[in-house]
Amino acid sequence: MQSNEQPRVGVIMGSKSDWPIMEHAVAMLERLGVPHETRVVSAHRTPDLLFDYAKGAAGRGLQVIVAGAGGAAHLPGMVASQTALPVLGVPVESKALKGLDSLLSIVQMPGGIAVGTLAIGKAGATNAGLLAAQIVGLQDTKVRAAVEAFRAEQTQSVLDNPDPRPADE
Repeated sequence: MQSNEQPRVGVIMGSKSDWPIMEHAVAMLERLGVPHETRVVSAHRTPDLLFDYAKGAAGRGLQVIVAGAGGAAHLPGMVASQTALPVLGVPVESKALKGLDSLLSIVQMPGGIAVGTLAIGKAGATNAGLLAAQIVGLQDTKVRAAVEAFRAEQTQSVLDNPDPRPADE
């Protein structure tokens, strides 16, 4: 967590090996000043921990959960089945199917259990952090202002660099 403030976003992943992707969600939350917590919660190896985490999330002050998982990728859906909080799923690239298995496992939720599914890998994790901040920003003007400033920086960067050729040409 970035500060001593109560976490608003939970960033969880199925194993430590998911961190190289999920750290991009955390980096975006930190950039936007969103208090968060990060931990490993495995759907298959620690199901009781998963249920306790999800059921207690709102009571701990979380407003959004970002869940990254690879392979069978049951973590986001199982978390969503145990909480009314928004759950954002990040498919982590797998070796066997390049993350397509993860994407399909997360996106194909049955009607009635919603998981917002992002892109496979780094872009998905980055956007999950951004989307979580946007959700928190609905009630927090400081976070909303940070999101708006980030978007303005992106726009200005494109406007300042309209020529796609390398500078040395």
